[in-house]
Formats: sequence, structure tokens, C-alpha cells
Amino acid sequence: MDIPAYQTLGTELDERILVVTLNRPEILNALNTQMGLDLSDLWHRLAECGDAVRVVILTGAGDRAFCAGGDFKERNGLSDEAWRHQHEIFEHAFLSIIDSTIPVIAAVNGHAFGGGLEFVLAADFAYGVPHARFALTEVSIGIMPGGGGTQTLPRAIGGRRAKELILTARPFTADKALDWGVLNQICEPTELLKTAKDTARVIAGNAPLSVRQAKKAIQNGLQVDLHTGLRIEIEAYNHLVPTEDRREGIRAFVEKRRPAFKGC
Repeated sequence: MDIPAYQTLGTELDERILVVTLNRPEILNALNTQMGLDLSDLWHRLAECGDAVRVVILTGAGDRAFCAGGDFKERNGLSDEAWRHQHEIFEHAFLSIIDSTIPVIAAVNGHAFGGGLEFVLAADFAYGVPHARFALTEVSIGIMPGGGGTQTLPRAIGGRRAKELILTARPFTADKALDWGVLNQICEPTELLKTAKDTARVIAGNAPLSVRQAKKAIQNGLQVDLHTGLRIEIEAYNHLVPTEDRREGIRAFVEKRRPAFKGC
């Protein structure tokens, strides 16, 4: 896969696992226009990468912040039109992650405020460090969550709790994030990426088409009633029946060996 050198992102591809690092540590990896453009470009390339990438890990540079949210020094003084145009870039970046067929694990190395928390919620699941703090603080500065937070946070932790957090703009701890379902696991800082990579290797070792179809069924099924969700599941299942990976998986099971999945 051809990955360019981005101004605001670090990338490292190994064993079909791509580690993407939000790389503006001097300002707590705050989201600016260029980062939005870089993320959108990267996820566009991932959509066309075939089987070159099976899992993405999204993390931040440094040990203070995963992402502190929007870069308001850049945004200060923007006209209404320029603000809306910039936000459209951000919207596309968040949607690219949410809609990705490739599993995305957030490795939350520090605080995740505003858009930073929305990145965590856009991922399929997340691991975080004990000192991380989380918040959607937008209403305290005259805006509101606009990277999906009013939709993704209630789906993760429930509507009533999400309303309290969004309307008060109060931060919450990593322990609360774990209890409420924002984080799947808390890891010591030295173990965070290792833990995320260990999980990513397990996922990458499974049949990639199966992983993608299962993710699609879960994601789409959560938006509808149970019976419609079951139909979505069967449609996704039937896509896998004619694949070579399905045949290889069964052969390997019968022959008591590890399958060699090719993504076809």
C-alpha cells in the first residue's frame, strides 16, 4: 500500500496492521484543517487498499494527550463561511473512520477532549491509559459536539448519561470510561500499544472478508429493529458463502491446521 508522508500523521504498517498516530504533540495533537485533510486522504486510500491492511490502530503522539480536540488558535477569527467549510472537512474525517470496513482500535495514550473523544467513539473499540480524561466540552465554549458525539456517545453509554456529560461539559476518568463502555480495557502506558497490537494480530489472523462483513452487520444492525438486523446479518453471511476463504477455513478445520486466508 502506498502511504504518503503526512504533515500531521505518523503511519507504520507491519503484518497488515497500520498504526496511525495523530502527530501534533506540541499542541496536544489538536485537530486542525490539515489533520482533517490528512485523515480523509488516508482513509480514502484504505478504502481502496484491498487486503493490504486488515486492522488500524489510532493513537496519539506523546504521553499527555490522545487528542485535545479542535485547534481553536487556528479557528479563532474564522468567518462563519470559513468555519463551516473547515467543519465539513472534519465531518468527512470522522465519517471516514465510522464508515470504514476495516476494524479500527483506538489506543488512547492520554486525554481525549472534544473531537478527541469523538475519534475514540468513531473507532470500533478502545483501550486507554489510567491517567486519560475524557470530555465533550463544546457547550462550554458556545458550540456543540459536531464530530458525531451526540450520536456515538449515547450509543456507547446510554442516552441519559450522555445528556448529563454533554450538557454539563464535565470530564470523566478512565475508570468511568471503562465502567460505562467507552473503553474496553485500561492499560499501563508502556503496555498500551502492545496490547492493541496483540488484539489487532488476532483480528488480522481471522478471515478478512468475514471480519469486515461481521463489522458491517453489527454496525448497520444497531441502527434498526431486531428483525431487520437479522436480515442484515443473513445478507452479510451469504456474501461469504462463495468465497475461497470460506472453503479454506473449512478445509483447515478438517485438516487441523491454521488457515491461510487471502481475502478472496
